[in-house]
Amino acid sequence: MLTNKTVVLGITGSIAAYKAADIASKLVQEGARVKAVMTKSATEFIAPLTLRSLTSSPVATDMFELASEYSVEHIALADEADAVVIAPATANIIARLAAGIADDILSCTVLATEAPVIIAPAMHTNMFQNPVTQDNLAKLKARGFTIIEPEHGHLASGATGTGRLADAEKIMGTIKQVLGRSGDLAGKGIVVTAGGTQEAIDPVRFIGNRSSGKMGYAMAEAARDRGARVTLVTAPTALPDPAGIEVIHITSAIEMKKAVTKATAQTDALIMAAAVADYQPESKAKEKIKKEATGTGLTLGLVRTPDTLAEVKGNFIRVGFAAESENLVANAREKLEKKQVDLFVANDITATDSGFAVDTNKVTLISRDGKVEDLPLMTKREVADRVLDRVAGLLGKKAGR
Repeated sequence: MLTNKTVVLGITGSIAAYKAADIASKLVQEGARVKAVMTKSATEFIAPLTLRSLTSSPVATDMFELASEYSVEHIALADEADAVVIAPATANIIARLAAGIADDILSCTVLATEAPVIIAPAMHTNMFQNPVTQDNLAKLKARGFTIIEPEHGHLASGATGTGRLADAEKIMGTIKQVLGRSGDLAGKGIVVTAGGTQEAIDPVRFIGNRSSGKMGYAMAEAARDRGARVTLVTAPTALPDPAGIEVIHITSAIEMKKAVTKATAQTDALIMAAAVADYQPESKAKEKIKKEATGTGLTLGLVRTPDTLAEVKGNFIRVGFAAESENLVANAREKLEKKQVDLFVANDITATDSGFAVDTNKVTLISRDGKVEDLPLMTKREVADRVLDRVAGLLGKKAGR
């Protein structure tokens, strides 16, 4: 969340300027105070009234606007900003910022601010790939600016190439990552697992489960937003890769264990939110199994999969998740003792609005010291932050030993 954060949203003269309205709306929905700053050319593509309506704040377009609520507008905006985001950023604004030119309200604000600056370029492929533009971007990176790389796709010119403004969710994720750099998990490495593994029967079929990955992804994003370096090891899901997070895609339980073992070589905490299959077929058929060849039924021999949480050891905090349909606390306690983890998050999958595929969860936190905390129904992001509160506390105790 971006509650009480002030984001100066710079908009320049790109055809992608209309997308700034969606970014502004999402920032407001996340609780941010949004101050839109538009170059003169940007107003040719989108009306200031649109941004004013979405942000409920005046839109700055002129350094010398006498009716402005700011006495010296660019200085006031620069001081107020927690972050400055330019989306879309044209080749022109990138060149001017790289050269230190301050000849309009936006460039003056950037030059005057001490807040982090995030640049999301949008332009024709040839302009983006031009050595001059690349050199200017490199200069800005060297000065500490965060650059959100444009995407490959259909361009306004009708051509296809790299230059499309990054997706709004990616921009939002990057803003949260940048603003979270001083959070309580700053400098900590956290590995999170997500999704449900798929154990192949043949090249077409597999054994799986109902996990959507939403809880694990919420954990990864919450850790990122609190300053952690996050590695997300994920089984197949329908969710996009979160911005600012190293994402490792796997399919099976065996691949999960290998990826987690490698990722935790240097980490401070492992949070196993994935629904890892307990069993896999004894063998995988090389070709698709035909119905005609199996008669009236198909019998599969199953063997246990590796227990990643129990088997991957190290000098890091370990958190497990348990989806239960009965004896919630008793079963979770048994798993905690058996696997010797620091914290178990147990959720009753039979509860309304809790468990798989939904955006909320009802969980109970069970600590190694025996403490049991029954949380009310929350969004999965809220659950993630409550779990990370515990993780931060455990890391603090570990550091104080």
